Amino acid sequence: MQMLMPEPQIFVERTLALIKPDVIDKEEEIEDLILRSGFLIIQKRKLQLSPEQCSNFYADQYGKVFFPNLTAYMSSGPLVAMVLARHHAVSYWRELLGPSNSIRARRTHPHSLRAIYGTDDLRNALHGSLSISSAEREIRFMFPEVILEPIPAGQRARDYLNLYVKPTLLAGLTALCKEKPADPMTWLADWLIEHNPNKPRLQHQITEEEHQ
Repeated sequence: MQMLMPEPQIFVERTLALIKPDVIDKEEEIEDLILRSGFLIIQKRKLQLSPEQCSNFYADQYGKVFFPNLTAYMSSGPLVAMVLARHHAVSYWRELLGPSNSIRARRTHPHSLRAIYGTDDLRNALHGSLSISSAEREIRFMFPEVILEPIPAGQRARDYLNLYVKPTLLAGLTALCKEKPADPMTWLADWLIEHNPNKPRLQHQITEEEHQ
């Protein structure tokens, strides 16, 4: 008997991109460049971070001389956060950004986004994740509701179950106890299908939020 093997799964790499406050007026222009560079924008939101939130986001930079100026700059106005996807998204996005210092970028990578839109070392217009692991952390920071592939395990899985699964399951079991059907397993299965808060749907819409 031939053993049936599951279809292989391909996880498309994702990275976080930020359009920083000083170039928010170039949002549409930058997004067009992103799309023409082969990226898919799969999540997007517009928000304004508090200085405390900026400190948490840039926690790995804490203690450096520029840290206070960085948090002040990043909290100075609204920004746009995007999840970009494509093959080798992290490295391709960083290549498109160019060096972090916009002055040096204009000398060495004149066609990079930071050379075009950035001002100096601090106000460099755009952010990109350094690695796959930092991309995962940063995406969860900006989009706490998103599910990243591969499916989380351990504490992250427990957090997801507590937040999204257990409330629906508890409501279903409560309804089951009240109804007392002859076939409880089938009844519960039908109830969960009918009351699934995350019913599968085809959508590629981009949502925008304003958080002041």
